[in-house]
Amino acid sequence: MDSLIWLTIGIIIIGFVVLISLKKSMESKLAFILANRESEESSIKAKSIIWWIVSAVTWGIVSIILIVWSFHHYSG
Repeated sequence: MDSLIWLTIGIIIIGFVVLISLKKSMESKLAFILANRESEESSIKAKSIIWWIVSAVTWGIVSIILIVWSFHHYSG
């Protein structure tokens, strides 16, 4: 197998593991924010949730690009 397919599979699996492992932490941060809207710490936790969402979207886009690139590489 080509290294491109291993790179694609590795990024997808590592991304899922990271997202699943951080999901519970993000849920607890969101609960804290909803309970303490005016707290300074809520702002910090909100920023970490926003960065988590941005990184999840970036991981998804990179995964899709790698899958399409793999199909193009192996079909041609």
